[in-house]
Amino acid sequence: MNQDIQAYDNVLQLIGETPLIKLSEKVAPYSGNFYAKVEAFNPGHSSKDRIALHIIEEAERKGILKPGDTIIETTSGNTGFSIAMVSRIKGYDCILAVSSKSSADKIDMLKSMGAKVYVCPAHVSADDERSYYQVAKRLHEEIKDSIYINQYFNELNIDAHYNSTGPEIWKQTAGKITHLVACSGTGGTISGTARFLKEQNPDVQILGVDAYGSVLKKYHETQEFDKNEIYPYRIEGLGKNLIPTATDFEAIDSFTKVKDEDAAHMARFISQHEGLFVGYTSGAAMQATKQLAAQGVFDKDAVVVVIFPDHGSRYMSKIYNDKWMEEQGFFDSVSTATQQHIEYVK
Repeated sequence: MNQDIQAYDNVLQLIGETPLIKLSEKVAPYSGNFYAKVEAFNPGHSSKDRIALHIIEEAERKGILKPGDTIIETTSGNTGFSIAMVSRIKGYDCILAVSSKSSADKIDMLKSMGAKVYVCPAHVSADDERSYYQVAKRLHEEIKDSIYINQYFNELNIDAHYNSTGPEIWKQTAGKITHLVACSGTGGTISGTARFLKEQNPDVQILGVDAYGSVLKKYHETQEFDKNEIYPYRIEGLGKNLIPTATDFEAIDSFTKVKDEDAAHMARFISQHEGLFVGYTSGAAMQATKQLAAQGVFDKDAVVVVIFPDHGSRYMSKIYNDKWMEEQGFFDSVSTATQQHIEYVK
């Protein structure tokens, strides 16, 4: 019997078409219908696979990127991993400037993909020569035949999600989506998805998630960049201390801020009650959804899609590490360590 072998040529063909999963009553707010768009099903375990492949292939198509060139990027970890993965498959060298706020797990994963990693101090201004933005720019200037992805200021970041995430969600909800809840860092995911959904139905509400210590929410509301809003926070890949042009603020209806501690506990709660091992920003997105529900934003007929951007394996040394949680002061009488579930047999 002769049958054709069913196989993919490489992992890049697995990017996109991630599942929509209905959230259970344990996790979802009381009123409405809530679904998670689980981006951890991408081969690189995050939504950043989409932009890495799209931007790199557009650079190839335009002749900007040629065999033997070096790809340079600024990243909190997920974009870097996706770029390193695509670079490995396509044969490019990869150099990444990473914030020191990124978990050790993320940094180790970047190195495992063959990327050269520069770890830069997190709590410096964006124009400081030590910031990961400036280090990436300097490396691009110094290294011949290199391209700088520059996801924070690259319109292709938005296009990648306009072309994929938006249409997928519209199809998966049969056009019934009423609200999208998504974290905003570079802004590409929420902006591209929002643009597509708004074109299909202008009444779809786009609800952004920001961090305390970030400037995005106030900028959206006032068009003012307020440095006084900036202070250190722990969530990775969410919020910013600058205004990315890859964020289409006009496509976003409102922002909600979440606390580091609440987002961490929510991620752990989702993992324990949904069997979905989600990352820190997924916890932030769900926490924002709960806060919005408490404000009466969703009625019983609402169809709400919450984007879960990445996988919990990126945070084993942080939110899923009891010692780290204790060091942050995140455990109290209500939220206790998971060590109580472990018994050691002697």
